[in-house]
Amino acid sequence: MREAIVTVKKKRRSGDGLTAFFFLLPNIVGFFMFTAIPVLASLLISFYDWPIIGDMKFVGFNNYIRLFTKDALFVKVIGNTVFYAVIYVGLNIVIAMSLALWLTSRIHFANVYKSLFFIPQVTPIVATSLIWKWLYLPQFGLVNQFLGLLGIPDINWLGTMEWAMLGIIIMSVWQGFGYNMVLFTAGLYGIPHTIIEASIIDGAGSWKRFWKITLPLLSPTLFFAVVMTVISSFQVFDQTMIMTNGGPANSTNTIVLYLFQNGFTFFKMGYASSIAWVLFAIILVLTMIQMKLQKDWVYYE
Repeated sequence: MREAIVTVKKKRRSGDGLTAFFFLLPNIVGFFMFTAIPVLASLLISFYDWPIIGDMKFVGFNNYIRLFTKDALFVKVIGNTVFYAVIYVGLNIVIAMSLALWLTSRIHFANVYKSLFFIPQVTPIVATSLIWKWLYLPQFGLVNQFLGLLGIPDINWLGTMEWAMLGIIIMSVWQGFGYNMVLFTAGLYGIPHTIIEASIIDGAGSWKRFWKITLPLLSPTLFFAVVMTVISSFQVFDQTMIMTNGGPANSTNTIVLYLFQNGFTFFKMGYASSIAWVLFAIILVLTMIQMKLQKDWVYYE
């Protein structure tokens, strides 16, 4: 009798596994067709000179060697991207955390403010970029009109090398801080209120409570936000493509935009693929460094 029951259970388990496999099959097929195979194909293409219209020519590591030894523009593009990432990540995290602290301080209409701050995050980036491009117009843009009220002369935000990248960063921060704000708000609500009350009873001021209690307990959320924001900042594309197309004088050209230009403007698919894999390596190394350093400042309960 027991053997029969065990046999039935085994058949049921195998049947459940087969059912689960068929439910997962469409997703598995989609992953291989649209993610795994294209990624591997791009790695192979990076070792070829492929002008799309014409034959593929195997060149080995020449594309990668050319990137770092003969392509001065690529070095400039990396510098632009690093500058964007450093300023964007810093401003994004500071603004998002500041607003999260304010929203969790028992203010009235907190949910209304939270929704308003999050709206730019779900607004299409193309539409946002076009609107900000209009706002940045030198003579008629609302940004310069507002600055004029403060006595500041008109700034050619997107037409000069000194201001173009900063203009894109400001727009990107406005569009992207909402996601981290929601993360930090959720993390702050997860901090036990008894700990905060105990620190208040002990006489700790708000600034000391933030550095000694709130920030350490929020560090896992902060770590996740920093990692994801760094990754997204190195993949910036839409803003630079729509607002400046990498100009003026390539001062806002970024890695992904340069990849797009080589692949779909100059039809150098092999060279573009090598840029993609260099970007992958940069993001991988930065993420591994952050994972390694988290032991020194991230505190898990």
